[in-house]
Amino acid sequence: MRRLRRRRAAYRSDVTRSLPPDTGRDLRPDGPDARRDLRRDLYAVGAAVLLVTAAVLIGRHIQFTRHTLFVRWPPVLATWDPHLGPGTPAAVLLAAAGVAYGPRLAARLPWRGLLAAAWAASTAWILSLALVDGWHRGVARRLTTREEYLRVIGRFHDIHATLRDFTHHIVAGTPDPWPAHVAGHPPGATLTFVLLDRAGLHGGGWAGLWCVLTGATACVAVLVAVRALAGEAFARRAAPFLVLAPAAVWMGTSADGWFTAVAAWALALLALAVTRRSLAWAAASGLLFGLTCYLSYGLTLIALPGAAVLWVARDQVRRRPALLLACLAGLAVVPLAFTFAGFDWWTAYRLLVTRYHQGVGGTRPYGYWVWANLACTVLITGPATAAGLRRTATALTGRASRAAVRPAVLVCAALVALLVADLSGMSKAETERIWLPFAVWLLPACAYLPRPQAWLAAQTALALLLNHLLMTGW
Repeated sequence: MRRLRRRRAAYRSDVTRSLPPDTGRDLRPDGPDARRDLRRDLYAVGAAVLLVTAAVLIGRHIQFTRHTLFVRWPPVLATWDPHLGPGTPAAVLLAAAGVAYGPRLAARLPWRGLLAAAWAASTAWILSLALVDGWHRGVARRLTTREEYLRVIGRFHDIHATLRDFTHHIVAGTPDPWPAHVAGHPPGATLTFVLLDRAGLHGGGWAGLWCVLTGATACVAVLVAVRALAGEAFARRAAPFLVLAPAAVWMGTSADGWFTAVAAWALALLALAVTRRSLAWAAASGLLFGLTCYLSYGLTLIALPGAAVLWVARDQVRRRPALLLACLAGLAVVPLAFTFAGFDWWTAYRLLVTRYHQGVGGTRPYGYWVWANLACTVLITGPATAAGLRRTATALTGRASRAAVRPAVLVCAALVALLVADLSGMSKAETERIWLPFAVWLLPACAYLPRPQAWLAAQTALALLLNHLLMTGW
């Protein structure tokens, strides 16, 4: 009995130490304002639930009467199909283990061990959810049938010539137009799978595993960045929420999981560069920022969180301005390589806008999607993030310490990037996967919440329900 008491006391001590220092009494579950803050958290969650409910009901009405949404279960691209699958037992066990032991392990593991465990657990969580739909439907076929990258590998037998000719096939009606997803992204996205194929990793199975394994590293990148900017305690608090995010439902075998990882590591390396004043990390960060822009046009907005990183660490940047020069030098590498190969990013983007309005993007009503997209974000980030964003606003407007404000700035920058993408009108529907690179940076807001196990239970329950009640298109 004494040993059990000592273990419980040690666990409580670990959790207390993992709380961000001096961030206000509202972070302490036993503080005098805890009940009031919990009510406000629940109000935020209630508002998020109402938003999703409205998006579902109004969306179904619009789709069944006007047929202009082009999704069967708005606001996400999915169909209602309650089902179980081979991944169900593993997903349920992982969820239960993560809720029961996740916060404790995050508080106690050595830092490097935590990063390795986070990647392994995230991989298992993503893969188990994908396997609920079976290997063929959940992993091997999605990149072939939905995102179409593997269909055009044969057209890249001469990569240089294909890049030079790429823009001539973006607009519908041109000779041999690219499929929608190939046309809708810079050629770096398709080249990823071309190079995998040339390395001997043929077919949708290998492509799907690539997206799973790389996408799972995004949570590690966010942890690295948060630790560098806000301290290890805050990163440890955020770790279980990054691993068990509902976004894993779509992270698995969508190419956007790969895009998310590249963008996340660009920001993580930038955070390391400015806090350690490392020119090498700065150049590597710039290289990944450049690659990010050639994977997805919309990911140019990742510059907003990047600017937030520089602002948070502005003192270090002022002391060594060469960091910015190294980052810009790295940033120039990928654009110059593609430009010299004959691909014009700006011309391609203008043609993409034309192609976008030629397809369903020109028909889908902006008046619905401009707010329904936010309901998709609620689904991929979960109720804990809704409550965490309220606490983030409190950290920014209250008397929180600098350590508490820093992650709040990063979270808000990601939210602003997401809102800009929303208002642009170029992200109407399917944002449950398109906005993954921004959504993962909202998840650290959950570290502001007390009683993490209860919130983790809500997160994993949402992910399991989404994956078992809906047959998602991605």
